[in-house]
Amino acid sequence: MPRTILAYLDAGTGSMIVQVVLGGLASVAVALKLWWRRILRFFGIRKDEDDELEQPASPQEATEVRAQADEPVESARS
Repeated sequence: MPRTILAYLDAGTGSMIVQVVLGGLASVAVALKLWWRRILRFFGIRKDEDDELEQPASPQEATEVRAQADEPVESARS
């Protein structure tokens, strides 16, 4: 004689399972977004930020770059 098993899942159980799965996927996406640069550097796809910055060749060039940055910006209205 077959055994009959009576089980009941109320309507909120499926919704709760979907929320847990979606919440887990969202947390993984946020973690990847926060660690993305470190992951790329680990695999050698991206260089360190220090290497990407352009360094002036001489102190005179650095002074010229700073002087250009200090110049006032002309307004489009004249």
